[in-house]
Amino acid sequence: MKFTTPMFITFVIVAMSSLSPARATEADCFAECFIFDLITCFPAMTFGGDPCKECCAKLVEQKSCLCSYIQDPMLSIFSTSPNAAKVLAACKVPAPTCS
Repeated sequence: MKFTTPMFITFVIVAMSSLSPARATEADCFAECFIFDLITCFPAMTFGGDPCKECCAKLVEQKSCLCSYIQDPMLSIFSTSPNAAKVLAACKVPAPTCS
């Protein structure tokens, strides 16, 4: 697989964001959210196609973290892409309604 500039930039953003985990809300029992745990979703979210089982499992685990990823300016482009919505649907994870 050949790396393209947009793919490289997205990978760097995902890797950098994993260094400082986002804290979920109090309602989520202070679960730690690590975007790097969703690296298995990267191919499907970037290029389309079906997500792997590991991706879906991690999305279900981190369902409460999705709003923090969407609201993060460094991740919003990646997490709000049309392919990201398709991955959520394929994994049967409802799209979050963030306020």
